[in-house]
Amino acid sequence: MTQPEHRILRAWLTSATSGVIELDADWQGALLPLLAPGEKAFQLATLEQAAPELYAEEAAYYVDDAGQVVFVLDPQEHAGVDFERTAVYVGGDFNGWQAAIGRPEWQLKPARIGGRACWSVSAPAETLLRDPALRFKFVTGDARWLALPPDATNRVTDEQGHANLALLPQRTGRNLFVFTTQAPLDPSRTYSVLHQREGGEPSRIRLRQGKFFHALHSKLPLGAVVRRGETIFRLFAPRAKTVRLALIEELDAPGGAHHYDLDKRLEDGEWRGVWEVRLDRNLHGWLYWYAVSGPQNVFGHFHPNQRILDPYAQAAVGRDGPGIVLDPEWVGQADRGYHAPAWQDLVIAEAHVRDLVAQAPLELNDVERLGFAGLRRWVESPDFYLKKLGVNAVELQPVTEHDNARREEYQWGYMPTNWFAPASAYATDPRGASQVKEFQELVAAFHRQGMAVILDVVYNHAGEPAHLMFIDKLYYFELGDDGALSNWSGCGNDLRCRSAMTKRLIIESLVHLIEVYGVDGFRFDLAELIGAGVLAEIEAALKRVKPDVILIAEPWSFRGHIADALRPTGFASWNDGYRNFLRDYVRGSGAADKLEYFLKGSPWHFAYWPAQTVNYTESHDDRTWIDVITECGDHNGLRPTLPDVRRTHLMAAVLFASIGIPMISAGQDFLRSKGGVNNTYLRGDLNALDYRRLRRFAGTHRYFADWIAFRRSAAGRLLRLWSRPGEGFFRAFAGRDGASLALVYNADGSEGAERLLFAINPQTEDAAIELPPEIVALPWRFVADQDRFYREPRLAPAAPVTAELFVPALGCGVWQIGG
Repeated sequence: MTQPEHRILRAWLTSATSGVIELDADWQGALLPLLAPGEKAFQLATLEQAAPELYAEEAAYYVDDAGQVVFVLDPQEHAGVDFERTAVYVGGDFNGWQAAIGRPEWQLKPARIGGRACWSVSAPAETLLRDPALRFKFVTGDARWLALPPDATNRVTDEQGHANLALLPQRTGRNLFVFTTQAPLDPSRTYSVLHQREGGEPSRIRLRQGKFFHALHSKLPLGAVVRRGETIFRLFAPRAKTVRLALIEELDAPGGAHHYDLDKRLEDGEWRGVWEVRLDRNLHGWLYWYAVSGPQNVFGHFHPNQRILDPYAQAAVGRDGPGIVLDPEWVGQADRGYHAPAWQDLVIAEAHVRDLVAQAPLELNDVERLGFAGLRRWVESPDFYLKKLGVNAVELQPVTEHDNARREEYQWGYMPTNWFAPASAYATDPRGASQVKEFQELVAAFHRQGMAVILDVVYNHAGEPAHLMFIDKLYYFELGDDGALSNWSGCGNDLRCRSAMTKRLIIESLVHLIEVYGVDGFRFDLAELIGAGVLAEIEAALKRVKPDVILIAEPWSFRGHIADALRPTGFASWNDGYRNFLRDYVRGSGAADKLEYFLKGSPWHFAYWPAQTVNYTESHDDRTWIDVITECGDHNGLRPTLPDVRRTHLMAAVLFASIGIPMISAGQDFLRSKGGVNNTYLRGDLNALDYRRLRRFAGTHRYFADWIAFRRSAAGRLLRLWSRPGEGFFRAFAGRDGASLALVYNADGSEGAERLLFAINPQTEDAAIELPPEIVALPWRFVADQDRFYREPRLAPAAPVTAELFVPALGCGVWQIGG
């Protein structure tokens, strides 16, 4: 029988002397296919068909000799799952997907396959291998769908963008071949594999580095290391042919830079990718950059004339570098005496350094209004806006080095070029590394005002220039088999966060921000691209340094969503479902049962514990809240209508009455508008806070401030839950209109004598909500409505809790017992 035409899907190394070749279909021939090295320097020692179970490492299944499809899950790829306590199932087209949960025939059990520990379950191949291919995925007993193997060639995506794995009848594990080489292959060279086909030209495919390459790891301190009268320069560049250091005291120094070649640095007798040069002098304040040469192909972006900013530089003159050598004694350490509020007590304001200070009402020079120094003076002012608002945490948009071409240029900062160095664009003297001291002083100023500092950090992609690209594109970035950059970030590239030294760079830069600057926590941009497993490693590492570190994920990317995978971790997540629902609800198109779910803290399906949901309705992205909900044309909320304002008050009431961490965007409390413009990442003119609106919309600002004060007070403790309450804690009563709702907190008295009653009506007609006698009979005191809080009971209007609770159109109310 003639073999069908085959082609090589891909080929990769598993060590310096071994590798795997994958065909697009099973090989059934008695003889081996005609596979051969493409270069003389690459000679095979052995070639043989692989055991079928090897295929499961990428495809999550193989077919054994008994005709069983064996599903295989590697627990090491799912750090957020406790496999000893959590049941895991395989779900797919063949068993109703989530309907597989609880069915023992689809539950994975511990096994050892191909010499590795795993979890596995099997089923007859005759029922599962069909055309078109059936899809599958792994799911936990509590309905969390697990991430797919990142390198799976059987990954398929449907029209809605949902990714699954396919059971391909033509690939059962007999499509892999393993080989060994006669000598170790040089990682700085390019190799390929040839496949000779009958009657045709041989096809060629590049031989890629495999997992062993991305597991390369060094423990040596990296960067410019100053100690005991010497400066050591180290760079991790595992495929480089040469690495050269350029060193200069001043950018315009006569004679130009001094150049030094770095040598490979051995560790325990072997080279692990680090290059090093030692200079017998403390070079504090000197400037430096690297040049790296390496293989010229689609997997490399080496250029010997490209100036590379050291990824471990602690300060830089600009986005292109050069880096600035800093003595650790000059840098110093942050005062660690401040302690952030407990997570359930947090009220966060997201803000941009320049947006806060650009129009701040105090005397500042033009340079101060660009960055850290001016913002520090504003924070210290008795009129500081966020202090008066009452928030106890600020979440700053990215503050490390990003791709501003000029200091005056405005950007949000989500295109990072270094993760250790504070942004030179926010410094008064970038060449003198003033950004280091100025950012230290800014964080300390926030702490003195009682505010935790959370940094928005971007580890999913690199900005321009992408210096890591010139160090090693293959090691640091996610690539296709053709060398093309993955772009699920939408920013041109995706960092390969799962590579060992990328993880080390992420963790060490975060630790640096904690230890040197006193940062209290981090919000991870597009965290889905970092991955739940890497995030779990980050959590463990940071909590060893700062046990109370605040960790927040933006749990999505253009590729998918991992909020469910983060539920067992110590990460809170931005709740986009909450955001989208509340925008619709206040405009009359949401249901009471959905509001009840969000007021209760999005329990179980989104959040395992109360503070795991970050509730918000506006962030830097897209239009502002008022521009989204306004009745005015073109989404322009500069001059909002009275219903716009009333709906904003309803939103604020829900936001601060919801279990979880509330977050607002700076200026949201005074109806900040961007004139309907959707994407303003380069528009400092639109993003700068116009503090005059504090006077125009003083009532709305005061309403937000009063809600924040109430939530943070002893009276608001029932809104700040540390652990998930029992089923009787809440009692909900929906209005006959299907939208209005009354919710009682601590209905069962499990949290003491205090109780709260919150009622809301988003409709344009008055509502009456039926309440039972045992609720009506309680001694309620009216404390707030849709317009204001009533600090003195004698000033509050009559608003009795009756069997038909009256809630006015576009209105709400808060009643209290005790507190």
